[in-house]
Amino acid sequence: MGESERPQLSKEGDIMLGAVFSFHSSWRERQDNYTHKPLPLQCISVNFRGFQFAQAMLFAIEEINNSTDLLPGVSLGYKIYDSCGSIAQGVRAALALANGQQPGAANASCSRPAQVMSILGETSSSPCMAMATVIGTFHIPLISHFATCSCLSDKVKYPSFLRTIPSDYYQSRALAQLVKHFGWTWVGAIRTNDDYGNNGMEVFIESAQRLGICLEYSESFFRTDPPDKIRKIVKTIEGSTSKVIVAFMSHLDMDLLIEELTRHNLTGYQWVGSESWIFDAQIAALDRRHILDGAVGLSIPKVNVTGMREFILEVKRLNLSSDEFFTQFWEELFNCKFAVNSSGVLCTGSEELTGVSNSFTDMSLMPIFSNVYKGVYAAAHALHNILGCGQKCDTKAKLEPFTILQEIKRIRFKTKDGLEVYFNENGDPSAKYEVINWQRAENGVVEFVPVGFYDASLPEDRQLLVDDRSLVWANNSNEVPISVCNDKCSRGTRRVLQKGRPVCCYDCARCADGEFSNTTDAITCEPCHPDFWSNERRDNCVKKETEFLSYQEIMGVLLSAASLLGTLMTSCVAFIFFRYRRTPLVRANNSELSFLLLFSLALCFLCSLTFIGRPSEASCMLRHTAFGITFVLSISCVLGKTVVVLMAFHSKLPSRAVMKWFSPAQQRLSVLGLTLIQVVICIIWLLTSPPFPFKNVTEFKNKIILECAVGSAVGFWAVLVYIGLLASFCFVLAFLARKLPDNFNEAKFITFSMLIFCAVWITFIPAYVSSPGKFSVAVEIFAILASSFGLLFCIFMPKCHVLLMKPQKNTKKSVMGKGASNTRCNMSVLILLLLALRTGEGDSKCQLYGSENPPELFQDGDLVIGGIFSFRTGQDYAVSTFESIPEMRKCKNFNFREFKFAQAVIFAINQINANPDILPDIKLGYKIYDNCGTMDISRAALALVSGQKAEIHDGNCTSQSVQAILGHSGSRPTIAFARVVGLFRVPVISHFATCACLSNRKEYPTFFRTIPSDYYQSRALAKLVRHFGWTWIGAIAVRNEYGFNGISAFIQAAQDYGVCVEYSEAFSSSDPPDALNRIISVIKKATSKVIMAFMSHREIKLLADELHRQNITGLQWLGSDAWITDHSLADIQGQSVLLGSLGFAVSKAKIPGLGEYLRQLHPTQFPDSQFVRDFWEEVFDCSLNGSEAKRPCSGSESLQSVDSQFTDVSELRFTNNVYKSVYSVAHALDNLLKCEEGSGPFPNGTCADRKHIQPWQVLHYLSTVNFTTRAGERVYFDSNGDSPARYELVNIQMTDRGVMEGTTVGIYDASLPESQQFIMNEKPIIWGVCSQSCPPGTQKVLQKGRPVCCYDCILCPAGEISNLTDSINCLKCPARFWSNTQRDTCVLKEIEFLSYKEILGGLLVLFSLLGVFLTMIITLVFYCHKETPLVRANNSELSFLLLFSLNLCFLCSLTFIGRPNSWSCMLRHTAFGITFVLCISCVLGKTLLVLMAFRATLPGSKMMKWFGPVQQRISVAAFTLVQVVICILWLSINPPFPSENMMLFNDRIILECDLGSAVGFWAVLGYVGLLALLCFVIAFLARKLPDNFNEAKFITFSMLIFCAVWITFIPAYISSPGKFTVAVEIFAILASTYGLLFCIFLPKCFIILFKPELNTKKHIMGKSASTEVRY
Repeated sequence: MGESERPQLSKEGDIMLGAVFSFHSSWRERQDNYTHKPLPLQCISVNFRGFQFAQAMLFAIEEINNSTDLLPGVSLGYKIYDSCGSIAQGVRAALALANGQQPGAANASCSRPAQVMSILGETSSSPCMAMATVIGTFHIPLISHFATCSCLSDKVKYPSFLRTIPSDYYQSRALAQLVKHFGWTWVGAIRTNDDYGNNGMEVFIESAQRLGICLEYSESFFRTDPPDKIRKIVKTIEGSTSKVIVAFMSHLDMDLLIEELTRHNLTGYQWVGSESWIFDAQIAALDRRHILDGAVGLSIPKVNVTGMREFILEVKRLNLSSDEFFTQFWEELFNCKFAVNSSGVLCTGSEELTGVSNSFTDMSLMPIFSNVYKGVYAAAHALHNILGCGQKCDTKAKLEPFTILQEIKRIRFKTKDGLEVYFNENGDPSAKYEVINWQRAENGVVEFVPVGFYDASLPEDRQLLVDDRSLVWANNSNEVPISVCNDKCSRGTRRVLQKGRPVCCYDCARCADGEFSNTTDAITCEPCHPDFWSNERRDNCVKKETEFLSYQEIMGVLLSAASLLGTLMTSCVAFIFFRYRRTPLVRANNSELSFLLLFSLALCFLCSLTFIGRPSEASCMLRHTAFGITFVLSISCVLGKTVVVLMAFHSKLPSRAVMKWFSPAQQRLSVLGLTLIQVVICIIWLLTSPPFPFKNVTEFKNKIILECAVGSAVGFWAVLVYIGLLASFCFVLAFLARKLPDNFNEAKFITFSMLIFCAVWITFIPAYVSSPGKFSVAVEIFAILASSFGLLFCIFMPKCHVLLMKPQKNTKKSVMGKGASNTRCNMSVLILLLLALRTGEGDSKCQLYGSENPPELFQDGDLVIGGIFSFRTGQDYAVSTFESIPEMRKCKNFNFREFKFAQAVIFAINQINANPDILPDIKLGYKIYDNCGTMDISRAALALVSGQKAEIHDGNCTSQSVQAILGHSGSRPTIAFARVVGLFRVPVISHFATCACLSNRKEYPTFFRTIPSDYYQSRALAKLVRHFGWTWIGAIAVRNEYGFNGISAFIQAAQDYGVCVEYSEAFSSSDPPDALNRIISVIKKATSKVIMAFMSHREIKLLADELHRQNITGLQWLGSDAWITDHSLADIQGQSVLLGSLGFAVSKAKIPGLGEYLRQLHPTQFPDSQFVRDFWEEVFDCSLNGSEAKRPCSGSESLQSVDSQFTDVSELRFTNNVYKSVYSVAHALDNLLKCEEGSGPFPNGTCADRKHIQPWQVLHYLSTVNFTTRAGERVYFDSNGDSPARYELVNIQMTDRGVMEGTTVGIYDASLPESQQFIMNEKPIIWGVCSQSCPPGTQKVLQKGRPVCCYDCILCPAGEISNLTDSINCLKCPARFWSNTQRDTCVLKEIEFLSYKEILGGLLVLFSLLGVFLTMIITLVFYCHKETPLVRANNSELSFLLLFSLNLCFLCSLTFIGRPNSWSCMLRHTAFGITFVLCISCVLGKTLLVLMAFRATLPGSKMMKWFGPVQQRISVAAFTLVQVVICILWLSINPPFPSENMMLFNDRIILECDLGSAVGFWAVLGYVGLLALLCFVIAFLARKLPDNFNEAKFITFSMLIFCAVWITFIPAYISSPGKFTVAVEIFAILASTYGLLFCIFLPKCFIILFKPELNTKKHIMGKSASTEVRY
């Protein structure tokens, strides 16, 4: 059928060898519309490489024929064909070599067994794959010298393929290692768009990704592509940032690329090349712009074959041929013309190659020539062994190709030059390469310099060896080029992935505080150890500054000095008391308790030293326990002194019995008992949960607060509360002793000291809680020292004054003298707690080579349609050993779906035959083959094309071919036979072959399909993955073109959507069990839970069953249309594994009448079909041939009552495609037969000959078919033979019947706008990601050594947010904002100030208003009794002014509460300063007046005129005016103003009043303190005034409280953060104001209201004291 092929070179011999080489590199493009008979391929562009390969083969054959050692007496002949670089032409040549027929055989003897014993070639992988698929059927060895695709190592698919060049499996990995060796992580990739380039680049990309190399772009083209394709690639290169280009290309495609690059002068790139072009001198000669200078790559090691160079260059004998082919070669070689009338140099035929320089004379490809040489010798050695050659060979031995194939696999020999030749189990040689570097010599010629070596047999770390010093790079540079997406991230930064970019593209983000990176290109910043903090550069962790109160800092020194001073003073006082221990004053003051008290005070001072210095376990336990015990000891002594004095004077007689309970022994026991309680508390504390040194790393991030954790907070507060309890008890007892004799009244000093003690410790609590770090320790020490000094000064200083300065009063008489002063003071205690809150031989007859292959189902007809389906699946895929003629492999398992497809063909043909509207008077017949396995399916296709039976005796070898072939369901088999069938222009229409590669009209010109291309399905699946947010998936494909092309397109589309593939594996149902086990192992180890399965139903069944057997569940499957709706999945054991699977399938349809037709099937309808009989026996479990294993069939069986996948027509998807395919052929034939002469599509308006319809004519009509089915579906084909792309999204679910079936849950229509293409209903799905999506508030941090989808989700640092899922980095919040707890939004920082609405503010306002209210009440009381002696005697005018000023003091505290503004800031401090000065001025005025009045000798003394009412007013106004002036100056120069303090706390803004001028603030405060001190001194001087009128003692008392409060205020104010500063200041104002109010006015109000009898002039002026009432 068709034109016969003639070899370009041939020679007769006893044994024939064949070869296919590309003597031309291309062919003339033309677009066949099949209105003319297609012309033979017109080859163009002479390819001298093909001639060199042919010459190498001829050299080897001539050597062997001249040898007496190898095949003696046997001559080898040859037939060499030109493929023109076309895969289809290569297959045609291979078939010609296989059948061995010559032109004219139709009318001559067909008896000659002229097939060759072995075929050499082709040069490229894709032609070899196509040829090996066809030739494999005939078991003829195909030995390639340059086809490197790793896919050709599959002996199941290519059982007869061998090669003498290593597989790309090794080259691709070696190239990836080479790129990694030079530190290139950002490269471009260009490949030839054929199997060689695609497979090689796929392996390279896989290896590169594993090594951390990223591809900026990956482009492909083929030399027959339009020029725009190459220009687009050049533009891609120009727009790229990578400087290294990996070119996995054939030398023919590289030629074209170099020409285009030269036109654009695109230099400066570093090229990395595959062995196909890296040592090709022709490409080097084309590189006129030095574009490829410095290129590196891998080549086969250099070899030398003696005599080959001379033989190749001996071309004179070639001109003896009259063939036009050699004429063209000669003219091209010598650049001359044989035609006399042509222009140019005339060829003589005697030209010499001397001086000719072109690719033919270039011997740089000697290693490849050697591979051809070794291939010929391998075939010769196999023949030698088979023929049993010794001195001579057995020429009568019968030679079969399969025996030669068997022997070739066993041979192992060395050539004359020592080259070892052998093949491994995959037909491959060992893998060794040289690393080649292009270096241009001084004469401008490129030299291919070996600079390294790669040996795949060595351990991985030793496989690649490169001499970097001998390399020359692009632009003749000696520096290694840099090709990275980003410069390396410096130390102190980390790589942050750029969104939507590969893993090698990143930004360098500075490490956050507390994190560091000490390496370049760090993926993550490591957190510093809690004891360390990052330095400024973030490249190292430095030890955090350890902060504690040290002896070496000023604060520590001052506190130590104060402690030692207190100890010294206590020692001095003790010395004084010891010296005067026998004097009345010391003895009267209970000397024993006094010395014990002084000892305890010394311990109190000393225990404060334990708080200073680095905390240790001992010091932490000591400081709080020592402090607690010593203070209890002190207060116990004070309490004992108070009780003794009180009891002594409450007893009427000294001998009274009550005193026996307060003797010295009892005093010691009481002190010991009270102290022992504290000791027990401390012991329990230390035993249960003692204090311990603690590194506080949370309060301050950049430093460690070394402090003592209290251990048990209960223990700590128990110690403190017990001290407070004793102090309060002591204060109460001292208060009760107010009526004792004045000279002996120690109780007033104790009351005074206890008041100071309570004031200090009450102030201590908020200061301690709010002070950070070492300041809390300082506050605690200050409280210890202040209270200790208070006890020391108040109790012992007056006595020391008397002992040292007033010895005359140290007498028993003076001590026992009458006159007492009564002290009453009532204080309010406020404690506040604030808590703050993350895939033949014969005679004269034509005889088929091999056995006859009859169809399974057939029907004669005027026109016949062929079909190929696989009614059974699964073969015994053992690799043939070729020890006997391989038989056709038997298929094992039933596939009812495929049988239904065949019956749908028959149903449609019967419908058409019965329909008078289509093909009237024409009967359609059919031939349907049942084959499985690519080779057997190809055999069936050849049978359909040839139409021959076993023998034809009529002398005519021609027969009728089918009009079209329907099928196959699989892409891989369809690819294999569509190429072959395309040579004969027979249409192939598939209902299920979806591989996008089949749309290539150049490779598959006669292919059509009624199912959309995988081009659309792959993208639809990628969109599905994106829709569900799956970013981390696995991918498994069937190991064939369908799987590889589909999964590659899917991965590329998925990566465009930001989806990462954890693994990409492939296997086939023909693979050994180990392959499946390896896939299962990968799935088990993987972290992704979503798997894209681009495979057929055969592979998915095997996979699901094995997963079920190993109990591997929880996987979400995405399926291709090849299996997602396959009903046979419901019958497998592992069906549960696939529940919930999602995938796309073609739309469902209904075919009226098909269901009834299928149920009427009976074996009698197909009596010659073995399958139908087997099918019947399988369905009804009976035997038609009387087998004993099953019961005999009764004959009454019927499919009417059978529900099976075969009879199920509820979901006709692919069956409908089959139905449409039949009607497409019928409509094409109908249009062809209805053609009217004169208006036909063929030349001169002719129509096809109805009796001799040519296949190419059917092709024309098929390409233009356009009709609508009975169901309303429009059927047509685009220019590539594809159908419109529309899918249903199917979800495999378990129905209520317990049957697993596919449910439509969405649609995809590629014809719609992209945003509307995909519509689905949401379903709960298992999500699959390497890492769970990072929620808002976190950032993705890449996991080292993992793909871009593998990352950790790190919470954004405080103050930074991410408000998107899967955010790459966190954004800093603006200055006024802070991140929320979830870190997903910036919220306005909490503005903190002391507000009226919070509890603390409310309580302070309450106490302030209470103070105002009490002041008003007292004012009212005084006003109502203003005429009484007591009010008048206490200077009523100043009293009212003092009450007014106290009112203002209480009210001024309110200005500190609320949001600060300009006015409130200026008002609060100035009002406070002025009102307090006014208040103290009044007190000072009162004190002066009393003092002067009693110092004047006579009432009329002139001194009093300076202290009259006017002078009092002037003094108060003057004192106040000074403060007013200070405030005015402060407000004029640098007034206070509202300030937002954002430095103190990161997460909130402290709204506060900035002091403006600190000098002004402290001047105001200092002036207040100065007046208070002056007032205190004057009041102290008034201590000798009459007791009943002695207001000075109350003023002294109030001033002492005032000073204690404000002295405590200073450190608390400085150390308290935020609003606590304001609260401390208000507390100080209120405490001091209440002190003045209570101490000065409450005693008077008590007399006025409750003791009016004492409110008389007589009593006030009385000289003697009454012991009845004291105030």
